[in-house]
Amino acid sequence: METTNVNEGASQPQNYYNRSVQPSGIDPKRSFFERHAYGVKAILIGILVLLLLIPASMTMELISEREQRQFEAKGEVSGKWGDSQTITGPVLVIPYIVKPGVVSNAFFLPDRLKVNGKLLPEIRRRGIYEVAVYTSNLEISGSFSKLDLMNLNLSPEQVLLKDAYLAVGINDMRGISNQAGVQWNGQTFYFNPGVPASELFPNGMQVKVPLVASDSGITGGSFAVNLDLKGSGQLYFSPVGKTTVVELSSNWNNPSFAGSFLPNSHNVNDKGFNAAWQVSNLNRNFPQIWTGNQTNLHSADFGVKLLLPVDTYQQSTRAVKYAILIIGLTFLVYYFVELLQRSPVHPLQYILIGIALCVFYTLLIALAEQLNFSIAYLIAAVLTIGLVSVYTASVLKSNRLALMIGGALSILYGFIYVIIRSEDQSLLMGSLGLFIILAIVMYFSRRIKWGEL
Repeated sequence: METTNVNEGASQPQNYYNRSVQPSGIDPKRSFFERHAYGVKAILIGILVLLLLIPASMTMELISEREQRQFEAKGEVSGKWGDSQTITGPVLVIPYIVKPGVVSNAFFLPDRLKVNGKLLPEIRRRGIYEVAVYTSNLEISGSFSKLDLMNLNLSPEQVLLKDAYLAVGINDMRGISNQAGVQWNGQTFYFNPGVPASELFPNGMQVKVPLVASDSGITGGSFAVNLDLKGSGQLYFSPVGKTTVVELSSNWNNPSFAGSFLPNSHNVNDKGFNAAWQVSNLNRNFPQIWTGNQTNLHSADFGVKLLLPVDTYQQSTRAVKYAILIIGLTFLVYYFVELLQRSPVHPLQYILIGIALCVFYTLLIALAEQLNFSIAYLIAAVLTIGLVSVYTASVLKSNRLALMIGGALSILYGFIYVIIRSEDQSLLMGSLGLFIILAIVMYFSRRIKWGEL
């Protein structure tokens, strides 16, 4: 009687890369998943990449939350110091009688308006957040020519000259730090808070000034206002003069000239900046005199913003957008190593490596809030690359492969950093980089004997 070996047919542990096959190339004892393990693995890796984008999107939400906290911190500082400021005026307001019991206002803008300003910024901190605030000294001068009532179809009997006043619009009255007054035709008058003509601007100050009427109209006058004003973030001006000239100087070396007009001349260096604007009434879309409330004096505002050197959250957001590139290429390198070196990597190990790559972004955000963004990026990248490299040496049992993957990650993180910092050339550099990466992947894929897998 023929005996049967009890060990015959017992399953033996075999590597799916090394298992022998029949001459036809297909082993009938192997299942579909064994025969197509490399393809199934590729699909699984793709699914893992997509799943790891979930924590990446959660990181985007974290950045948004931190940005909101930064905005709230800036609001707290601005609320106590002074908000962004816009200076509008002065505007001469003359009430007139429309009909018995009904009074309206006529508005006159100056022929000449000149502002000489000195801006003294400083950094205030609220927790870990920085806010740019400033103190300014503004010398506002100019003149009104003779006021012609005929252009408004008003008669001298209608106007209430004794109630005429000079109004200056200011965004945040809390920023005024001196007893502001005006030299009107050589006489000194001090401003009072509020503007009776609310249709002109909601916040500001006003002072009554003496006017004299004649047969040819109402005599104008010259004015000079010295205003010490605190604010945060930006300082704007409204070009209400027939000719408006604004000259600003500051020790802030990172300005952004914004609004409807850029400076006619400016100079920015390490010691600060100075800038000069000149705007004509033909450059804006509102008249010199009008009645009613149909004029928007802020339609042509211009000025300067005090930029902080780096917006941490903006750059962190750009870094997170490249998460799929980092994770996908890292997994692709591991997959090629599997095929070329016949060293299987378990899906759980892929997951751990992917999580390590995602933790890079939380490290980056946390460090960038405390340090310079470039230093934070370097530290986070070194820690992540080091962790992945050490883990790779343990998984693949090869220091050489660990160094190779660490080097590839270093190049990849360096490439992403260059793209983040080069805003103007980011599309060009990113496209060229991706083309080179694709070429390298295609080159190494040629070394894989796909028919034998």
